[in-house]
Amino acid sequence: MSGDVAGEFEAHGRFERTSGSGGDDGGTVFVPTTNDWDATVAVSSDGTVTAEVVVPTLDAATNDEVADVVEDGWYDTFERRVRDADSVTHADDVDVTNVSRVGGDITVELTVVPRSGKAADDTLALVNYVEGTWFQGVVPGYDYVEKVQAMREQAAQNAQGTDGTPL
Repeated sequence: MSGDVAGEFEAHGRFERTSGSGGDDGGTVFVPTTNDWDATVAVSSDGTVTAEVVVPTLDAATNDEVADVVEDGWYDTFERRVRDADSVTHADDVDVTNVSRVGGDITVELTVVPRSGKAADDTLALVNYVEGTWFQGVVPGYDYVEKVQAMREQAAQNAQGTDGTPL
């Protein structure tokens, strides 16, 4: 079964196979090619997909100092919201297995038993959900690092071409 699932990722235009092996059983590893933050996807021998998405903390995304109470509240909100990832796909089984904060990084780990023929699409939707949830948590008024500021400017430009904001 994993060959079929891995093949879906290989044929998908938004994933690239990497040289590593994933999971305890040495599955195949892919990275999404259209995302802003780091993410890896491992396909196990039974076809289960594990995704890991790493996004910055609020403090790591700004040039300003963020008060601990703000950082902690922001992280708690992000963690609660990202745990709703199972609502963004029709996959058979989605589980947010871990959300952790170490230093300036937040790592979100998800497992999914994908639908037949939809493994890459289901997984990309989950990766995008984590990133979108992070982006929705950007707090106005801070001086953001260059990468985040560029993302904000791109979102504003995209919104100008529509009848409202992209949210």
